[in-house]
Amino acid sequence: MQILGWVSKLLLLSFFLAVVSPLSLAQTITPLQTSVCSEADRVALLGFKARILKDATDILSSWIGKDCCGGDWEGVQCNPATGRVTDLVLQGPARDSGIYMRGTLSPSLGSLAFLEVMVISGMKHIAGPIPESFSSLTHLTQLVLEDNSLEGNIPPGLGRLPLLNILSLNGNHLRGQIPPSLGNFKKLQQLSLARNLLSGPIPTTFQNFLSLQSLDLSFNLLSGLIPDILGHFQNLTFIDLSNNQLSGLLPLSLFSLVKLQDLSLDHNQLTGRIPNQIAGLKSLTHLSLSSNRLTGQIPESISSLQNLWYLNLSRNGLSDPFPVIQGRGLPSLLSIDLSYNHLSLGTVPGWIKDRQLSDVHLAGCKLEGNLPKFTRPDSLSSLDLSDNFLVDGIAGFFTNMSNLQKLKLSNNQLKFDLFDIKLPDGISSIELQSNQLSGFLSMILNKRTSSFLEVLDVSGNQISGTMPEFTEGLSLKVLNIGSNKITGQFPGSISNLKELERMDISRNQITGTIPTTLGLLSNLQWLDLSINRLTGKIPASLLGITNLRHANFRANRLCGEIPQGRPYNIFPAGAYAHNLCLCGKPLPLCRTKK
Repeated sequence: MQILGWVSKLLLLSFFLAVVSPLSLAQTITPLQTSVCSEADRVALLGFKARILKDATDILSSWIGKDCCGGDWEGVQCNPATGRVTDLVLQGPARDSGIYMRGTLSPSLGSLAFLEVMVISGMKHIAGPIPESFSSLTHLTQLVLEDNSLEGNIPPGLGRLPLLNILSLNGNHLRGQIPPSLGNFKKLQQLSLARNLLSGPIPTTFQNFLSLQSLDLSFNLLSGLIPDILGHFQNLTFIDLSNNQLSGLLPLSLFSLVKLQDLSLDHNQLTGRIPNQIAGLKSLTHLSLSSNRLTGQIPESISSLQNLWYLNLSRNGLSDPFPVIQGRGLPSLLSIDLSYNHLSLGTVPGWIKDRQLSDVHLAGCKLEGNLPKFTRPDSLSSLDLSDNFLVDGIAGFFTNMSNLQKLKLSNNQLKFDLFDIKLPDGISSIELQSNQLSGFLSMILNKRTSSFLEVLDVSGNQISGTMPEFTEGLSLKVLNIGSNKITGQFPGSISNLKELERMDISRNQITGTIPTTLGLLSNLQWLDLSINRLTGKIPASLLGITNLRHANFRANRLCGEIPQGRPYNIFPAGAYAHNLCLCGKPLPLCRTKK
């Protein structure tokens, strides 16, 4: 009988489930699956909002109502079962300076007891210190406060966050030493403190970072030695200690990191040799040791780096003999920079000329003779052979260089007419200063000039003729034609160079007046018209160039009142010296006519 009773109850339950619609059942159980956000967490978030004085991102305008977990509060995520905030992700665009938040970080965020991810990045104008209360966020796994304006020291209490695996404070104004307490992070995988004002040594307590994969301390004021302990982090794939004041030798332990792919130690004060043990970096793809004080020879063992595609050893004291790289050496190489060492190459090594390289930079390597001929010119994107002893012409040099974007051949002994240049269509930068070039500037600047061209420097040559008319559509940002033999008038069509930031036409024989249309170049920051034969007044229209930081009108035949407004009336008097009759600040006041 008891069994029959259970059977009858089951039949009744089955009938009930069949009658009740799925929709009504779902409505019945849904409230049991979600929770309204914790009042304590809502108050903590509103405390942050109250400290933001201006929100150009408009993110915080969505933070209204009592339920911060309902999905309407932008950047906030919660645990649906508990209603506690777990993620706070507020990211501003990296390049749009008009979208930002202005204010400070509220200590109230330290009350988000179950927070796992905090990302407040790219807000640009969030200033003040990192609150000490953040050390209470013991569930935190990611703390990212990049590209703001945070100040003060890094709170030592952050070392009490046991679960943290990502700490990134890049791009702020943080000062002082890196707290040794950060070495407490046993699970840390990524540490990024780049682009701050941090000083002192790299803490030896970092030896506890057994899980570390990425270390970026670049662009600070760190000093002392590179600690030997870095070689113990066998999971490291990325190290960037560049642009600091680190000194001493390269630690040998560093070259046992078989997983390391990217090593940047450039712009420091490192000394000694590049060790043969560099061959131990089996996975290395990117190596930059430029701008240090390294000496000795480049080890031949570097040729065994099978995955290396970027090699920059420039601006050191490395010396001959240059290693012989066999046919199979450095098979992945795409970019090489050996500029400004103590190398006397004579000619471009055959293994470089015959490779399919995109960047070849051999400035100041004592190259001689004619310009080199590359076996695969179509692969070249950037070529720098400046500050050498290259001679003769350029005819045919650009043949098949269809992808060339940047060219530097300055400070050589090249002698040719500009008529001989047949530039690639996509070239953006040309630097040919201090050679023996002749001909007319119109051979380079004309209606056929590529709209990609942004930099043109042909100063210090023997170019003659007049300044050409400038057509619309040019994208020039830098124009330097100083120290040539250019004559004629200054064309009013200069206003077509709307992107121009730097212009130097000094030390020529240019006549006539300064065109009023020059004042339309609102992006101009550097202007040098000195040592020409310009006459008339400095036009008042130049007051429209509000970004100007440097101007020189010296040694012309100018007369009249200097435009009386910033920055012209606060430039040094030497910028107006040796003219006919200029007056007005910073020169003596003009005499008024009776």
